[in-house]
Amino acid sequence: MVGVGMAKFKPQYRRLLFIDRRLREGYAGESLPNCTSLAAEWETSPKTIQRDIEFMKWEMGAPIVYDRARHGYRYSEPDFMVPAVRMSEGDLFALCLAEKVLRQYENTPIHSHLASLFTKIQAYLPDNVSVFPALMDDRVSIFPEATTTIDPDTWQMAFVALRLGRTLDISYRIPGHDGPYGTRVDPYHIVGYRGEWYVVGHCHLKSALRVFAISRIRGASVSDDRFVLPKDFDFKGLWRNHFGIMIGGDELTVRVRFRSDQAPYVRERDWHPSQQFTDEPDGSLVMTFKTRHLFEVTRWLLSWGSAATVLEPPELVAAVRSELAAAATNYGR
Repeated sequence: MVGVGMAKFKPQYRRLLFIDRRLREGYAGESLPNCTSLAAEWETSPKTIQRDIEFMKWEMGAPIVYDRARHGYRYSEPDFMVPAVRMSEGDLFALCLAEKVLRQYENTPIHSHLASLFTKIQAYLPDNVSVFPALMDDRVSIFPEATTTIDPDTWQMAFVALRLGRTLDISYRIPGHDGPYGTRVDPYHIVGYRGEWYVVGHCHLKSALRVFAISRIRGASVSDDRFVLPKDFDFKGLWRNHFGIMIGGDELTVRVRFRSDQAPYVRERDWHPSQQFTDEPDGSLVMTFKTRHLFEVTRWLLSWGSAATVLEPPELVAAVRSELAAAATNYGR
């Protein structure tokens, strides 16, 4: 990050603003700026200035023309000017915060790409804009989710297959199993969830829609076989009534009663898109939502301990009861 008192190294953008200013000044003057005069004033080469002018013409749409009679460049539209980035205090704070959020991805292959993009954004800030990383480091903190380690080559293969619409050949490891198994996947979607990245797609081995954790892929290659994304595949619709990343199963209605002292903490968060709250006479709170998988719901409820009581469905009641009983045996009498 760039802070107060530190020089900003962004010569191209500065040169573009400098050239823009000279072109606008020369429009009303007797002489026009050219590559030689601009290079001498900026202390660079005429070829560099020429490249900058070409960039302004073709990439920024600047109406630059060469006036042969006056041996220099000018704008054919006198009101044109290169747009400068203007940022409010809120914009600056958001930019600083984005840099801290970026640190959550340090253990993933995407971090280097995001860091490079962030640096490019910084380079295009005007000279009067300063960012204060020290303030953010001392006064604002973000605790990241625990992340998994992802192989960069696997990450690359997954996104290439997704972009090109090609089948991905993978070797996949399931925790608790002896070794990885091979399968082919048509990647429909890639999603990040709580420190892990997943490929959602059609598994050729199971002939079904599956979710694969990228960190568990032990080898991947993009095949020459293409696939067509099903017209009825809707990721948002697919996950609308899911609690967590797992998919499948029939839709179930979950009702949980939270103790009165924990009710305010439950109410203040969005746990699920379909959640509804009902206040009970004793001050407790009943939360109702719909889901198609109970595995992660069970884990979430166990984190509340005695403050949460499952009311329905019966299979969730049984799952929580079984886990609590098994946990109690770990501590003896």
